Amino acid sequence: MSEPGHDIAVLPETLRDYALVADGERGALVGPRGDIAFLCAPRWHDDAVFCQLLGGAGSYAIQPDDPRFVWGGAYEAGTLIWRSRWLVGGSVVECRDALAFPGDPDRVTLLRRVEAVRGDASIRVFLSCRAGFGSEAMRLRPTTNNCWSGRTGDLHLRWTGAPVSSARSGAADGAVELSMAVAEGTSHDLVLEISRQRFEDPPVAPARLWTRTERAWRDAVGPDQGSVAPRDATHARAVLRGLSSRSGALVAAATTSLPERADRGRDYDYRFAWIRDQCIVGQAAATAGDDGLTRSAVAFVGARLREDGDRLVPAYTVDGDPIARQRRLDLPGYPGAPRVLSGNRVRSQFQLDAFGEALLLFAAADRRDLLDADGWRAAEQAVAAITARHREPGAGIWEVEPRRWAHSRLICAAGLRAVADRRETRADEWRRLADHLVTETERECGHPDGRWQRSPDDRNVDAALLLPGLRGAVPVDHPAYVATWRAIDEALSEDGYVYRFRQQPGPLHEAEGAFLLCGFLMAQATHQQGHPLAAARWFERSRAAVGPPGLFTEEFDVERRQLRGNLPQAFVHAALLETAHALTD
Repeated sequence: MSEPGHDIAVLPETLRDYALVADGERGALVGPRGDIAFLCAPRWHDDAVFCQLLGGAGSYAIQPDDPRFVWGGAYEAGTLIWRSRWLVGGSVVECRDALAFPGDPDRVTLLRRVEAVRGDASIRVFLSCRAGFGSEAMRLRPTTNNCWSGRTGDLHLRWTGAPVSSARSGAADGAVELSMAVAEGTSHDLVLEISRQRFEDPPVAPARLWTRTERAWRDAVGPDQGSVAPRDATHARAVLRGLSSRSGALVAAATTSLPERADRGRDYDYRFAWIRDQCIVGQAAATAGDDGLTRSAVAFVGARLREDGDRLVPAYTVDGDPIARQRRLDLPGYPGAPRVLSGNRVRSQFQLDAFGEALLLFAAADRRDLLDADGWRAAEQAVAAITARHREPGAGIWEVEPRRWAHSRLICAAGLRAVADRRETRADEWRRLADHLVTETERECGHPDGRWQRSPDDRNVDAALLLPGLRGAVPVDHPAYVATWRAIDEALSEDGYVYRFRQQPGPLHEAEGAFLLCGFLMAQATHQQGHPLAAARWFERSRAAVGPPGLFTEEFDVERRQLRGNLPQAFVHAALLETAHALTD
């Protein structure tokens, strides 16, 4: 490598080429040149220690010494164990990457194994671990022939397997470079640990760490049970597991500030647990028979409702704490993103639809006999919140200006009907409230064309309005729902993709990318309406909007065939999972 911190290996790549390794407590993006381009430590919402993805300092790269290589890669089935594969002349080199799973909230353990598959391998390694989004230098020193220890900011580091004899260090920022020779048919392990506490225990043998991780993934993600896309559905569950903390919380995405649209300011921090998103994941998991993910969703959402009641906020840290106030970081950002943010302003929003989604989650859990007395107490809190606040304007599912959104009220009606079907004691009361919400919404948001419009003062069509019909707010053949489904097809689709709503005149793709959640919802709604072949077309179009690692972002730029937004987006993977099972009927 050339001078530390200035090698091409750590420059940003297109989002479609990044893989994710995750252990539930944090996640790292792995680039095609073997670079760990983004990792927050020790938790999801903490500052990054590797942030070359956002133009900052800090990276951990392993790659062939000869830069003339061709890259490929794949996940080991049912896991987030990633294998980069490089063809170098007639040789084949692989790097197996994982975060030790399940994760320890207090300690990051990043496993990297270089394997010389064919021919001897000459490998270059570069490490610059920098806390505070790259602002803190790394101070690392060898303690034995292949073990290093040090600090960056208030974090302790331990790096084992890195041969001291081949290292070149002493750069101003403390970065370390080294070379390794790996003989054909052999492998070499590197283990990087990051913690707020000193390392008092001896390092664990890499072979034991790998064995534990492999076993844990086998236990967490079994084979898919009967969907139309078993490989993709299994991978979706692995991604969702990797994003799920032992607290039960699931982060919306592993990254911050990746742009949804170049130079439009739509770049946000998604390293938090959104109540709505977690409910969507839990419902999809229930459909797929993944009780572990459903239990986690019920535990986290239920705890937040019991604690906060009708003052539930849209998102929390994975520990259930308030999200930090939004602050702007002094970083160049990913290409096309004008700013880098930590924290999210959603903490101050009211989103009525979250209460409806929570009720749908609890009903789905109860159908699988997973809802206990605490869960029902949380459901009562959600009903009370809807009763008290359904007339208030809110930010809605798209988190925009406060209005009385049709979707928010209709999804609450769906949730009320779902729990009423599961509990007789207050069923009539809950159904009456659901009927009132539907009647009120149709009076205020009934469009002259017979469909639902977005809000009383916004006559446009919105793809989110597929959800209430899918979830049972109204019968499948309800005229307004059927008219809305048709209007979305006519007004919000291009080339087989679906957009959220029309933001400006002209082609839809000029305003933003196709919204992949909506594409999967369209597939389900079309199937529900009795058109299985057309539903399959919608499904196949949306599930192809990925790169080689099979990860979805929130949006897909149809014109340029590029991913847009934070990576990976949990609710899109959940939507794929649910649709793959819904289309088997």
